[in-house]
Amino acid sequence: MSVLVVYESMFGNTETIAEAVAEGIRREGQQSPPGQSVTVVPVTEAPTHLPDDVTMLLVGGPTHAFSMSRESTRADAVRQGATGTPRLGIREWIDSCEPRADLPVHTFDTRVHVRMMPGSAAKQAAIALRRKGFERAKRGESFWVGGKDGPLSHDEVVRARAWGAFLAEALTPA
Repeated sequence: MSVLVVYESMFGNTETIAEAVAEGIRREGQQSPPGQSVTVVPVTEAPTHLPDDVTMLLVGGPTHAFSMSRESTRADAVRQGATGTPRLGIREWIDSCEPRADLPVHTFDTRVHVRMMPGSAAKQAAIALRRKGFERAKRGESFWVGGKDGPLSHDEVVRARAWGAFLAEALTPA
């Protein structure tokens, strides 16, 4: 049993959230059967063929232009000081990934905290994953950043850990 967390991060905020979600799963996972692991990988290192022992997949990325990033929006972020790579994001990874219809998948994103701001990378990623064949893909959480390069809004890391603990409950046998 294992959880794979795949993330795309340009300014480091989504990476911080991915690690916090994993911490929440691990904390709750202490009550789970031995052998459960949580692996966090950047999208550039994520496998396109998911190992059979992966029992839950989490996919997260920043919201760019109301959706998942594109090569052009990632290149623009790099011009603005981001350290991420413009060549590969979760959009491209989903396109290249081999689907598993039975695998529970939850998406998450980071977004600038602007009142009534439309669009979400998490929503679009869940749609793309279902279209790809991940029938159990669900939109998860959005985590707020104060501006394009952050910082994360107050208590978002705490909220990410709590969400991870909530997800871990689904892994615990009844």
